[in-house]
Amino acid sequence: MAQTKPRKRREPRRRGRPRADDTNQRERLLDAAIACFTADGVAATSQRNIALKAGVTPALVNYYFGSKEKLLEAFIAERVHPVIAMLREALLAAGNEPHAVVAAFVRGIHGVVERYPWWPALWVREVLAERGALRDILMQQISPQIAQLLAKTLAGARQRGALSADLDPRLLVVSLIGLTLFPLAAESIWRPMFAADDVDRAALLRHTLALLDQGLGGSHAR
Repeated sequence: MAQTKPRKRREPRRRGRPRADDTNQRERLLDAAIACFTADGVAATSQRNIALKAGVTPALVNYYFGSKEKLLEAFIAERVHPVIAMLREALLAAGNEPHAVVAAFVRGIHGVVERYPWWPALWVREVLAERGALRDILMQQISPQIAQLLAKTLAGARQRGALSADLDPRLLVVSLIGLTLFPLAAESIWRPMFAADDVDRAALLRHTLALLDQGLGGSHAR
């Protein structure tokens, strides 16, 4: 009678740094979650939706994150915080000259969206919306590190006479957000409206910087 070979005992998963395939799988699940958040909203997205988007079972989502709340925490820590850090570093590196700071913010927003294309749509859905899941993150983390830092720098410039006294630094920050995130979030509207498929992101960036630096220009400019 032939002897059967003993089954090789599977070693338990060791603690410490995750294996490369674990890391890749986890990143894929986060990407799938972001796609669902952007399309349907955080509140309407379930672990099952994320699993379907990633082509895996809901059990695998639960294995890596435990719950939807933990997954959202991971998304904020690993995808939102890097955005805040990128913008903050750009603003700090620009110094306190207002034109340089404003240009750094505009370029920083475009850089963020180039790296994270989902950001404008998610900003509209989860920050601007009254019950957006990222509204608290905006107020508690993004605002102090970006908006308030920018407003403080611009207020200092106005005090030194380097910025027009007619400009309220707080409202200027609001205007800058409107001139950057809104056009990027509304591309699907204004491109067909004005047959503007010839306007690429680089042209949009140049336009925004020119508008801020030169105003309307022309012979009637004050």
